[in-house]
Amino acid sequence: MSFGGSVFRTSRLIITFAPMDFIIDATLKAVKHLYNTDITPADVSLQQTRKEFEGQLTIVTFPFTKLSRKSPEQTGADIGEYLKENVKEVAGYNVIKGFLNISIADSYWLEQFYTNVLGANYNEVKPNGTKVMVEYSSPNTNKPLHLGHIRNNLLGYSVAQILTAGGYEVIKANLVNDRGIHICKSMLAWQKFGNGETPESSGLKGDHLVGKYYVIFDKEYKKQINELKAAGQTEEEAKKNAPLIVEAQQMLQKWEAGDKEVISLWETMNSWVYAGFEKTYNSLGVDFDKYYYESNTYLLGKDIVEEGLASGVFFQKEDGSVWIDLTADGLDQKLVRRGDGTSVYITQDMGTAQLKYDDYQVDQSIYVVGNEQDYHFKVLFLILEKLGKSWAKGLYHLSYGMVDLPSGKMKSREGTVVDADDLIAEMEATAKEQTEALGKVDGFSEEEKSELYHTIGMGALKYFLLKVEPKKRLLFDPNESIDFQGHTGPFIQYTHARICSVVGRAEVNIDDEIDAELFGVERDLIILLTQYRDMIQQAAKDYNPAAVANYVYELAKAFNKFYHEKSILQADTKEQMQFRLQLAKASAAVIKAGMKLLGIEVPERM
Repeated sequence: MSFGGSVFRTSRLIITFAPMDFIIDATLKAVKHLYNTDITPADVSLQQTRKEFEGQLTIVTFPFTKLSRKSPEQTGADIGEYLKENVKEVAGYNVIKGFLNISIADSYWLEQFYTNVLGANYNEVKPNGTKVMVEYSSPNTNKPLHLGHIRNNLLGYSVAQILTAGGYEVIKANLVNDRGIHICKSMLAWQKFGNGETPESSGLKGDHLVGKYYVIFDKEYKKQINELKAAGQTEEEAKKNAPLIVEAQQMLQKWEAGDKEVISLWETMNSWVYAGFEKTYNSLGVDFDKYYYESNTYLLGKDIVEEGLASGVFFQKEDGSVWIDLTADGLDQKLVRRGDGTSVYITQDMGTAQLKYDDYQVDQSIYVVGNEQDYHFKVLFLILEKLGKSWAKGLYHLSYGMVDLPSGKMKSREGTVVDADDLIAEMEATAKEQTEALGKVDGFSEEEKSELYHTIGMGALKYFLLKVEPKKRLLFDPNESIDFQGHTGPFIQYTHARICSVVGRAEVNIDDEIDAELFGVERDLIILLTQYRDMIQQAAKDYNPAAVANYVYELAKAFNKFYHEKSILQADTKEQMQFRLQLAKASAAVIKAGMKLLGIEVPERM
């Protein structure tokens, strides 16, 4: 919750304090009492106090000088004195130029800690009555998942988790691209060059096997193009006339006509791919509530095209093709059905959007798709609005940037794609290497070690990809992501394990409220803990896992500072030890809850 709508921004994190509307109200009363003038909450500008000054929040006094007819410093002193005398939660103040820094009493922070952090319902949120569908993954069934898909899956899954934690009813959906010329390319290459190879006979995961033939098609297709060019055809002619592409197009026509042999091959190869995808999804820790398949949805938009023609939203050209004119909206004319009556991609998307709404009556529908499709979704949503779809206002494209590796941009058709399974295996191997080098697995069984390496490796991968704002392009360095001291998942995981080790050595009674005198590091930790629930609401509103990732990192840093500066088990008094154990236990619970929203597990020992 912010101060009257104000939020505090750091370079990584939006900071909000626990409810402090009383400060806003008291400032309004102070101005009325001191200067006989009424102001509104919007007139009160609040900021987080800078670290070099004492206090937790700062009131900007410059706007009040025209009322006080005094300097900013004297105005701040007037208001500060009023607050100190009239608000029990205000322990003190100091004025730096035009900034009034307020220190909130320890009793307030302790009340927040025991009521809102250690309280039994701290992580429970009442349903807000809003139903949201989050569509993510959207793989093609002609190749395995790659690094780009990993960001998509992790982003979509995390957004769904955050929305659920924020009180939304969420449906996780996957629209599988299981039809089209690209699928036929893999099928045709397998027919010509596969010799009956199967996942069982080859030892390959099904999606890898099908992807292998997609690459083979591309290589053979390029050979044919070069041969035709050598025979005198232009490149465009060669691309169009190469026998392989002609056969692939014929196969697609047979598929659409329901040819039994083609359909049987399609079903067989798709089943291989789905089995492979499922293993990758399990490794990533993502799942879905509903699958849609383009083979079932690609014709759905045709009725909507007729609807648009009848209402005058669409128009028909002489060749029979159907269009919409969006030039008045700063866009262009968009084809929505070909002259031969066949669908284009946006035809299908219109129909699928209607189907999703009919199935679930969602209030919001989020499409997690890369930023190369920004224009497509802008057009799609505008068309649906013009068609008068009441639910179109709830459509949102969660656009995200490309993921690069230090070696450069990924390329899928040349077979140099960064395979998701290979990357997961590499992350586990790197986690094993670094964990063993640090001697962190003494006393672990081989099974426990294997599980730990997967947990750390996946934590590193997920955190690195999710800590960056979705719209930003990012460079993923596997080695940099596994650093037990950096801004990484393993650092946070290790912090959680450290807390569990400390708490496990003593009995913690969270029911005892201790009237402790707070040290700065303890107060800072409590302040961060009280921000968790509001941070979740903001992250849900913004569809932004990066806010959660960076909050948890700041909390882990704050705990480590507290841990190094103040002894827990060797505290001066028994009460002080109990209070610090309560702080530690609460920190572990919030770290675990936050990391769960990112799809990351936190071990209890490592």
